[in-house]
Amino acid sequence: MTDHSAAHGAVAAVPAAAPPGVPRGTASPGGTDRVGLALGLTCYLLWGTFPLYFRLLDQASATEIVAHRAVWSLGFCLLALVLTRSMRAFGAVLRRPAMLAQLAVAAVLVASNWLVYVYGVNSGHTVDAALGYFINPLVTVLLAVLVLRERLRPLQWVASGIGAAAFVVIAVGYGELPWIALTLAVTFGLYGLVKNRVGRTVGALPGLAVETAVLFPVAVGYLLWLGAAGAGTFGAAGPDRVSHMLLLLATGPLTAVPLLLFGAAARRLPLSVVGMLQYLTPVLQLLVGVLVFREPMPPERWAGFVLVWVAIALLTLDGWRHRPSGRSGRSGRSGRSGRSGRSGRSGRSTLTRRAS
Repeated sequence: MTDHSAAHGAVAAVPAAAPPGVPRGTASPGGTDRVGLALGLTCYLLWGTFPLYFRLLDQASATEIVAHRAVWSLGFCLLALVLTRSMRAFGAVLRRPAMLAQLAVAAVLVASNWLVYVYGVNSGHTVDAALGYFINPLVTVLLAVLVLRERLRPLQWVASGIGAAAFVVIAVGYGELPWIALTLAVTFGLYGLVKNRVGRTVGALPGLAVETAVLFPVAVGYLLWLGAAGAGTFGAAGPDRVSHMLLLLATGPLTAVPLLLFGAAARRLPLSVVGMLQYLTPVLQLLVGVLVFREPMPPERWAGFVLVWVAIALLTLDGWRHRPSGRSGRSGRSGRSGRSGRSGRSGRSTLTRRAS
């Protein structure tokens, strides 16, 4: 996501309901928490304007930017863990090999997502990046069928078919496979699948800390190699040397802060509200790509986007019609053992709701 992939089950995906005991803010019954709405809007606005930020770093390669992002994100997360007295939760994950292995897979997926996203933005393909996050809910539905063996409802099948047609239209219009959009959607969809498996037991901050800790050795090694070869841009001579260094350092908090905002908003807002907010990010990315970066939008690309939006509208309608009852959606108790005894259907429905 946008590079909101670190949120992530990230991002762009609709989170599970708030866990029991978590306050949902000051909203009246049936209303929307104003604080949660402000947090959610801020989060998605930040993710939506990331292309503008990464363009300021275009003198560095996408690989170098991602390496800095991993290094400084870990530093920020560790500081936040100390300040919030959450180091025990971080250590608990490190002592659980199975969970650590799952988060290591998530780390590889999110790093791949970051790399393709930054490359797309800085190579003039911001519109493709936006497309990737628009089609991510459709990929999530596909994963629910292929991996979790979930049965889709008729409207979900229709939306998936329209989404597939949209991709064909765009591919034919491009004259080639829009691999940036496809890679972003698949990596983020798989990332959401992995995080869905561990998200109920690992907090957002400890989870991101573990993921960036997994990436840290490779990232530091790469940056040291770049420096030794004289190819790194961090600290390199030039009129904007200091500003460039500060921008690279800021990739750490810029990765973690939206995630924390997302986590706080997800605990205060109903699933339906978060599900609608998630599309703010790719909309902003599309506007930045077309209006600011002046990327081309021929008629066939517009036609493909319209089909994608129709598919998303159908998914949203289906999710609204089959949303959980107000009581269970607010309490979050459905994520407990009471659901686990329903022939494994709970995990499947959770993932599909993330796409709705």
